[in-house]
Amino acid sequence: MTQRSVRNRSLLALAGLVLLGGGVLILFAGLDLYRRLDLVPPAGWPLTHPADVLLGSADRARWSSQGWWWWPAVIAALAVAALLALWWLLAQLSRRRPGSLPVGGTPPQEGVELRDRALGDAIATEAGALPGVDDATVRITGRPAHHRTRVGLTLTPEGAPGATLGALCEGPLRTARRSTGLPDMPTEVRLHVARHKPHRAE
Repeated sequence: MTQRSVRNRSLLALAGLVLLGGGVLILFAGLDLYRRLDLVPPAGWPLTHPADVLLGSADRARWSSQGWWWWPAVIAALAVAALLALWWLLAQLSRRRPGSLPVGGTPPQEGVELRDRALGDAIATEAGALPGVDDATVRITGRPAHHRTRVGLTLTPEGAPGATLGALCEGPLRTARRSTGLPDMPTEVRLHVARHKPHRAE
């Protein structure tokens, strides 16, 4: 699970708990469940009766006496919160990953598609087996019509960057193009060199 997924799920869980708590509070008050179920709410608990309101006359008068700036500030804060929530929602709807890629060109042959994660794992497995490569990671981003393959290679201390890059293009990337039937696969490759392991002298 990526850090973005953890953050999104945490925010969703928090928002869900807040909405659930507020809904249960309003439901108990609206249906007069405290009286029907013989429950005693805690002292100072809001909304315990169907006739209760969230802000009573005394509260409204007290907040109104804060000055002319109070309610505009509250409205501005709520507007900012609403805009942030809308921005977050739009960010979730905009896919940074293509999801699936057409197989056999565009449009896909007979509706056959390949998941981007499966293709990335296949390229990473084949690239990780190349001579001089210690580890390989592959991530496919963008949209199906304008995707980009990002490859990260960690070379062994003895690995040759030029030879490894050529082997990557002629091996895993060519296999991926041939398997999917895509005429072009824009690729960005980042090369790293693994650190030497310390030698112990005896």
